[in-house]
Amino acid sequence: MKLKIIQYLIIILFSYNFNAFSNSEIFIAVTINNEIITNQDIAKEEEYLKKLNPDLSKLEKNKMNNIAKNSLINQIIKKNEVEKFFDLKKENSLVEEVFKDLLKKLNFDNQFDFKKSLIKENEYSIEEIKKNLKIELYWNELIFFKYKDMIKINKDDLKKKIEAKKNNFETEFLLSEIFFNKKKDVNLNDQIKLIKESIKDIGFNSTANIFSISESAKFGGKIGWVKENNLSKQISKELSKLKIGQHTEVIQVGNNYLMLKIDDKKNNKILINKKKQLQEMINYETNRQLTQYSNIYFNKAKINYIIDEK
Repeated sequence: MKLKIIQYLIIILFSYNFNAFSNSEIFIAVTINNEIITNQDIAKEEEYLKKLNPDLSKLEKNKMNNIAKNSLINQIIKKNEVEKFFDLKKENSLVEEVFKDLLKKLNFDNQFDFKKSLIKENEYSIEEIKKNLKIELYWNELIFFKYKDMIKINKDDLKKKIEAKKNNFETEFLLSEIFFNKKKDVNLNDQIKLIKESIKDIGFNSTANIFSISESAKFGGKIGWVKENNLSKQISKELSKLKIGQHTEVIQVGNNYLMLKIDDKKNNKILINKKKQLQEMINYETNRQLTQYSNIYFNKAKINYIIDEK
């Protein structure tokens, strides 16, 4: 047994002896190489994920447990990979900006109100949440520097798309996604059937928490407002068939697969700014490709970890 695990067991034993009044037993649920995840860690992650996607509160206990457990496994792998290149102890000014965006997404006016909402004993602290956000920031930076030279964008095609627009109105979709890849030794049709059955059973957003491999999964697959002009012709065509609340069939995107749900839709009158539109389209396509490379890199890294679920 690794030294790190032995040290943690001593800490657990020490805590248990001096907190015998507690009814909750602490035990190891997962080991990842020489790191561990306890049932208490999973409980904390469950509460955090429910804040990001309140619909998760409707899930059965075992499903919620698996979502939280997988979230923590992914987090540990990312942390270890990031630490090979970055010092997590150093301050990162972007963390505060990302944290403000998180508060806004969760409809909190300020940090004080958010802190008041973290009232349960097994809730994360503000500091723990910011640490997790820092890991994601460095992970994204790692992916960018590893794959930036592999990003391919046809600017001429994007310019033609802008020129083809015949009016000064643009459609925007409020979208949620389930982004997944084919699992080894699993029939793709069976995998898709399982996802669709889950959507019928627990809804699109909770299903995204379970099956989606995108970072948006923590938020129930919610990706926010997306301009139709930034979407591919194939995706625009699929969305044009749908009403608000409906979702697409499975769309193949490279080696991965995607389902999109329209949460809302609006038409905006715009002032034509071709330069700005082009840059927005470039940014969107860049982020889309980086997301794919992020999943590729993560899956390659995960192979090097021994994950033992107790």
